[in-house]
Amino acid sequence: QVHLVESGGGLVQPGGSLRLSCVISGSIASRYDMGWYRQAPGKQRELVASITSNGITNVVDSVKGRFTISRDNAKNTVYLQMNSLKPEDTALYYCNARRFIAASLMNYWGQGTQVTVSS
Repeated sequence: QVHLVESGGGLVQPGGSLRLSCVISGSIASRYDMGWYRQAPGKQRELVASITSNGITNVVDSVKGRFTISRDNAKNTVYLQMNSLKPEDTALYYCNARRFIAASLMNYWGQGTQVTVSS
């Protein structure tokens, strides 16, 4: 059974930084495409950044230049470095892992870590 555990969230002032971590257990992280999503109150969950099993990264326009996604397969961990945080970045951040096995999509979520940006 694959488990994802996020950490690193918290309360930070505008302009501050946080680094989120997502540790994968029960499988080999390098096999998965990974993503960070977030969900603010009253809003739908949205993709923030992704990184493929081959290390190709993508971040959405709203966080481009501020957020960076990376992975350390030796540690089975994916990171989201968040700089220059804004109040609108406040949300519950989720880690996602997915891969296809034959024709089946294996899709896993963590429990989320809260990020609050406020003065």
